[in-house]
Amino acid sequence: MSEIDLHRAARLSVAPMMDWTDRHCRYLHRLMSKDTLLYTEMVTAPALVRGGAVHLLEYSAEEHPVALQLGGSDPRELAEAARLGAAAGYDEINLNVGCPSDRVQSGTFGAVLMRQPELVADCVEAIQDAVDVEVTVKCRIGVDDQDPSTVLPEFLDTIAGRGITRFTIHARKAWLQGLSPKENRDIPPLDYPLVHKMKAEFPDLHLSINGGITTLDEAVLHLEAGLDGVMIGRAAYHNPSDVLLAADRRIYGRDHEVDAPTVVADMLPYIEAHLTSGGRLHQITRHMLGLFTGRPGARHWRRVLSEGANKPGAGPELVLAALDHVTNAPVANGGIHA
Repeated sequence: MSEIDLHRAARLSVAPMMDWTDRHCRYLHRLMSKDTLLYTEMVTAPALVRGGAVHLLEYSAEEHPVALQLGGSDPRELAEAARLGAAAGYDEINLNVGCPSDRVQSGTFGAVLMRQPELVADCVEAIQDAVDVEVTVKCRIGVDDQDPSTVLPEFLDTIAGRGITRFTIHARKAWLQGLSPKENRDIPPLDYPLVHKMKAEFPDLHLSINGGITTLDEAVLHLEAGLDGVMIGRAAYHNPSDVLLAADRRIYGRDHEVDAPTVVADMLPYIEAHLTSGGRLHQITRHMLGLFTGRPGARHWRRVLSEGANKPGAGPELVLAALDHVTNAPVANGGIHA
């Protein structure tokens, strides 16, 4: 959507996370922040083009600005998948060059593509030729025994040579052999200085940093140090209130901030519509469990939803019952507890 300033929106983004950032999660996050850029889970080009899984592209119009992340390594197939995404109205098409899972490697996409920058360049060029929306790349600083200080600038230079101007860099290597996807999110050491150095070397590129960032305070430090954007992953999912409720004010300078109980109330019509269409409550509330992390009553909120949302007939009244545990929770000695 051309009226959206994606470079501004990308000052803060929520990372694409498999099994987490589905359309229900994104709707929740949008209620918490009007400006933050949201990403889909990674959708593979073969699933869309060969598998006809266009239902994976479903989203609510309220989610804008929202980006579609694609996985794949065949330029023509990615181009066709991107056409489907652009036709669905996504604001951005992002190519995944960072996921380290075995499943992704076997499909020759994700982090393994850090070894084939020319192929990545061919892929993004094909996507750009196919769509009018902005095309971006999310990558690692390298894989396995690569030297990131050499590999990363060469990678950026190669891809930028095909017209890509916006990258999100996960500031860790990916070890494709020997570490699980979960371990690859924690064990390889973070190298924030290298990402900042890339901004100095490529001042015309819009660079966002990702990996290990958990608070808005940290995000602001990276922005003040010269980076163009910050992408937050697990912290935005498990503790969305701390990351997103103040984001519009602190990151974008907008006079907008809501509280978590208001967000819950605003979710109720969405939940009702989902149930009316045949959906189940837990498909939405599983993304809401962390809304009150660190606040009195949070444990009861999680328990009520976790135990009840899967039961037949569960609906908005369960969410309101869970909310009562938060809004009526006593504060012990002026402190907070989970």
